[in-house]
Amino acid sequence: MASARTIQITPENTGLWHRKQTEAAAKKTSELLQQDLEKHHCFFNNMGFHNHISHHLLSLYGIGASPEQIQQGYDDNANYQRAPYQVHADQIEALKDFDKAKEKLGKEEFYTDFLAFYQGEIDKKGWKEVLNEYLFKGDERSEDMLIRMFAGFLHPIIQLMYGIEWAQPAIIAMGLAQASVHEDHLRKFFLTAEQAAKKSNDKMPEIASLFLDVAAEDASGGLADERIRNGPTGKAFDEAIRVAAKVNVPPQDLEARTVEMFNTSIYQGAAAALRPGKEPRFDFWLMHHINLCPLFLAVNEQDWISTANKVRLLEWKIRFDLIEYAARASPSVSIQKIASYVPKEKTRKPTSELLPRIQALHDDGHVTKLFRAVGLCQDISKKYEDKDWLKIKGDDLWTKVNQLVVDSAEGEGPTWVHGFAGNANAEGWNEVPDRKEDGQGRL
Repeated sequence: MASARTIQITPENTGLWHRKQTEAAAKKTSELLQQDLEKHHCFFNNMGFHNHISHHLLSLYGIGASPEQIQQGYDDNANYQRAPYQVHADQIEALKDFDKAKEKLGKEEFYTDFLAFYQGEIDKKGWKEVLNEYLFKGDERSEDMLIRMFAGFLHPIIQLMYGIEWAQPAIIAMGLAQASVHEDHLRKFFLTAEQAAKKSNDKMPEIASLFLDVAAEDASGGLADERIRNGPTGKAFDEAIRVAAKVNVPPQDLEARTVEMFNTSIYQGAAAALRPGKEPRFDFWLMHHINLCPLFLAVNEQDWISTANKVRLLEWKIRFDLIEYAARASPSVSIQKIASYVPKEKTRKPTSELLPRIQALHDDGHVTKLFRAVGLCQDISKKYEDKDWLKIKGDDLWTKVNQLVVDSAEGEGPTWVHGFAGNANAEGWNEVPDRKEDGQGRL
């Protein structure tokens, strides 16, 4: 059984995209992931900014990057990380008692303690058994963990995603430990929305239409707030619940609704990246919701996770997508915005022509994860191109989206829009350069 204290990547295991890799790249990725595990905290500062190194390295490895490019990704981000706190070895066993563990939940100084605890649990029981016990069991402790997984702009569950996708016990332990030191401020929203959905007998509409419902509910602007706890889960809680309660996925629709969720997340994020008169920029927060999507492909492949838990996880993701969109001031979304985009450069084979630029990019991991997510979604969407609910379809639109990611990442000025990406407030776009006509009709 693989240990939760060591990381070993093989050339055959390149993640969901199945890109070809080398023994040298696998060895380099394993070495650097091990260094990150042993040398770094999950936050790189006292404000709770996240360490993305493990996501970044596995994403680079998963898109076929060379050992040198993987090393560059590590070097670009290792120098500002914090060292972990020393383990309180005499207190680890006590964390088995949830009443005692509660005293340390949400406190970043106990990350290393939780990491050691979950490493021990995984080494004794196996990572699948541990996830079923501590995340999917449905008791007080696992419910608490599931709620915290979605905190911190999804970083704990993104960490978990890479552990499940690559079947790496150590990275799964990191995800569980990271969730343990995050807050649970989404508790009331998730549980209230879930109960409201159970009381409704209405058929769930298309996911894209729910974003229109969000915009309609937000006529007064109460949902838009940079801090979700102040807007969608604060002053506009009732409005958020009205829309979130419409999310109710029948078990037989799990696969199709997973693809729809993934495709709609990219549709929403790509359209929001296009603002008239401005160079394209993805919204920083909506981007995280795209980057999380591969988790649901990986989870659906696991026969040891119940269908009920797979459905529940998907429903929570869709509901959180809705309130994040609301918090960003409901950006204008349409296929026409994406279809009419004229990229800086024209490409016929976006993956093979653009991938080397992503592999060589100086990045903290966000762009690499975004490009990989787009590629994965393009592949899984092909089966459903005859469905009206599939918004991004056909080679032309997918080429535009791939190019949009690269144009957004390589542009001058900020890489992302922070704050409000929607039309209700242009403040987040102030530092993004204006887009001028270049003689080719590109505005």
